[in-house]
Amino acid sequence: MARMRVEPDDAPTARLSDGAIARVTASTYVSGSELVVDGTPQSHVDLEDPTHLHFEYVARMGAVIDRLRMPGQPLTAVHLGAGALTLPRYVEATRPGSRQQVIELEPALWDLVRENLPLPRGAAIRVRIGDARAGLGRLPAGLRGAVDLLVSDVYSGAQTPAHLTTVEFYQDAASLLAPDGVLLVNVSDGPGLAFARRQVATVREVLPEVIVLAEVQVLKGRRFGNLVVAASAAPLPVEWLPRLMAAGPHPAKVAQGDEIDEFIRGARPATDADATPSPKPSASIFDR
Repeated sequence: MARMRVEPDDAPTARLSDGAIARVTASTYVSGSELVVDGTPQSHVDLEDPTHLHFEYVARMGAVIDRLRMPGQPLTAVHLGAGALTLPRYVEATRPGSRQQVIELEPALWDLVRENLPLPRGAAIRVRIGDARAGLGRLPAGLRGAVDLLVSDVYSGAQTPAHLTTVEFYQDAASLLAPDGVLLVNVSDGPGLAFARRQVATVREVLPEVIVLAEVQVLKGRRFGNLVVAASAAPLPVEWLPRLMAAGPHPAKVAQGDEIDEFIRGARPATDADATPSPKPSASIFDR
């Protein structure tokens, strides 16, 4: 997510199932286009340069993706929440030959994106319509235990739905991962980070190796923002850490090991019985 903005009247639009209005509009500040839902930017895409990751948290996800396997090696990836398919486009551009599955709830949103921000010709990106959690069980059986990268970045408006934040959900997601596959989760939270701490505890209940990437003040719980959680059943290579710090965006922070223990101290993993959606930010958070 990024800033709130006023859209031009002639921007291509679609009405979603909950009544929200999605628009594709030219970015005001950089090259490329943005997908905006009810004033909240959801994705930035640069068709001329799909490696251009404008939103900070997406750039942090891209930095992790760059560390997977050998540089340029194709990946098997699953993306929960399509938006404008920024990361699937990035993987296709940086790792040609990758096989990717995307699950998106809103058919009208996907139609809007497909018409106005078309995918590269020949890209092996399959978009499936449906709820992200239910859709995990409908993916091809051959993906189970074979996925190198699973990205969970699902928002309804400016919030992640509660049923996509639980131990049970992450167990379903983790069952797709290869033994050293990596889960990436976008978590948004504000001062105190109560939701984020609980989310990290929830992910670590399922996948024991966890790091968290964020802007320094966000990770300290001093302002609202996005934290990227990277998790795996296998140890995450220590050589990743200085490279992730150097990749930015700056000022960057990567929490690991004892820092994760301290970060989640006292936080109870969320379950289907007691989960809550992510906190809704105030509109001012999107202003520049």
